[in-house]
Amino acid sequence: MSTLYVVATPIGNLEDITLRALRILKEVDFLLCEDTRVTKKLLGHYQIDKPLISYHQHSDAKKVGEIVELLREGKNLAFVTDAGTPGISDPGNELIYAVLRQAQDKQMPDVKVVPIPGPSALTAVASIAGFPMDKFVFLGFPPAKKGRKKFFEGVVRAEHPVIFYESPYRILKSLEELKTTLRQDSGQVNYPPSGDLPKGDKLKTVVGRELTKKFETIYRGTIDEVVEQLRGSEVRGEFVVVVGKTRS
Repeated sequence: MSTLYVVATPIGNLEDITLRALRILKEVDFLLCEDTRVTKKLLGHYQIDKPLISYHQHSDAKKVGEIVELLREGKNLAFVTDAGTPGISDPGNELIYAVLRQAQDKQMPDVKVVPIPGPSALTAVASIAGFPMDKFVFLGFPPAKKGRKKFFEGVVRAEHPVIFYESPYRILKSLEELKTTLRQDSGQVNYPPSGDLPKGDKLKTVVGRELTKKFETIYRGTIDEVVEQLRGSEVRGEFVVVVGKTRS
């Protein structure tokens, strides 16, 4: 029987990896990785030496076929991305689908897909949001061009808190667009008729920058307040945004 392990790796701090993940990385026959250069740094830190196979969002069907063939031969593989949990706004879903499809078609009846959980920017920011997160909506990255207005309207009208990712190149632009969509005035949110809120409801924002890394920063407040904080700092690194409704 062969196994494809989907392994979560640190999103910044290399200490944020489970003992189980380290064991799996040491035991498998091959490591599939988004960027071999990034993965080599992690492996070097823990003195792990394994053959690496590049697999990323631009990998073609031929590459997937090669990976499936290794599993068919009985090899055990671990799949990691540059940071965090594969398949969560990272490559992985197409590969896992292909493997599961082969298993379902009984071309590979003895293959398993096993999650090795660990770091995720999504759960990291949810844990420190400061308002109820028992239910939330995750929207990944906003569209770079077409569909941005619809995206932020979805954030505004969401019944539960919304989490999305953003790059340093568009974080301020996205927050400004979100502010425009919300039509915010002194912290009070005026929703479109289809999304009216009772008076007294406010929208709060939490933005995490460079989570778990040396320059980790958490910004909190209204959209205006967070934008002001960001404008007064160096906008670098990856961002995670939480938008939630709170009672005044």
